[in-house]
Amino acid sequence: MHQLGVPVKSSGFALTVVGKNHSYCMPYEFTAAVLTISDSSSRGEREDISGPAVAKSLEEAQFSVVAKGLVPDEESSIEQALIVFATKAQLIVTTGGTGVAPRDVTPEATLSVCSRVLPGVAEKMRYEGAKKTSLAALSRGICGVRGRSLILNLPGSPGGAVDSLAAVIDLLPHALRLLSGDTRH
Repeated sequence: MHQLGVPVKSSGFALTVVGKNHSYCMPYEFTAAVLTISDSSSRGEREDISGPAVAKSLEEAQFSVVAKGLVPDEESSIEQALIVFATKAQLIVTTGGTGVAPRDVTPEATLSVCSRVLPGVAEKMRYEGAKKTSLAALSRGICGVRGRSLILNLPGSPGGAVDSLAAVIDLLPHALRLLSGDTRH
C-alpha cells in the first residue's frame, strides 16, 4: 500500500513515508512524524513553511523524521492522519490548527485519538511562549498518548512552532522511553 519515499494518498490526505524501514537501521534513538494542518497549504495556495522548520528542529535534536503529511483543518482528516502516523513513529508533531478560529480543530482531533493527556507539556510550551508574546496564551495545543506514541500539537506559525518544540524537546526522550516500556530512572 505504501511506497517508501513517495507521497501516498489516503482518505483525503497526503503523507510521505521517508527513507527505509527505520526499525532496524536508524542512526537515531527515536522516530518522528510531522503533520501540517492548514487549509491554504493543503489547497496549494500557500507553501508549508512550518512543517519543514519543525522537521529540521527534530532532526537537529537527533530524531529520525520518518513521515510527513499535510491535511486541511478538518477534524476527520486530522484524526485519520494521526492514527496512521502513530503506527509509523514514536513522536507525532502537528503544526497548525491550535488557535481560536472556527476551523482550528487540531486539539479536538488529537483528544479524540488519544487515551491520555499530558497537560504539563502544553503548559510548559505556553509558559515559555509567553516570555516572547502574550498571544501564546491563545494556543490550545495539547500533548497526548496514543498507544506507544506521543502526539504534540504546535502552533501554525514557523517561529511559534519551533519555539514551542524547543521549550519541551528535552522532556520528550524520557516520555518516549517510558511509553516504550523502559521505566528505569
